[in-house]
Amino acid sequence: MDKVKKINLFDGQKGDLIKIEHMSIQGVMRRRLLDLGFVPGAIVEVGRKSPLGDPTAFRVSNTTIALRMEESQKIFGELIEDAE
Repeated sequence: MDKVKKINLFDGQKGDLIKIEHMSIQGVMRRRLLDLGFVPGAIVEVGRKSPLGDPTAFRVSNTTIALRMEESQKIFGELIEDAE
């Protein structure tokens, strides 16, 4: 059976897949993220972190987008792990 772990995008490691559940971001930034594909149910792949750890690249809807820590800490989901 697959394990389910709740995390925010910022806490993900390179290569992790996270299924978005909700965001605690409001206003223009929320609308922009929704337009870019950060919607509930979307699968996000954690990409590279910059040398200082901020920003981090995320792949969603066939697009790579860099988010700052302030944004990625407010997007929550389930870490998808293989049953091994």
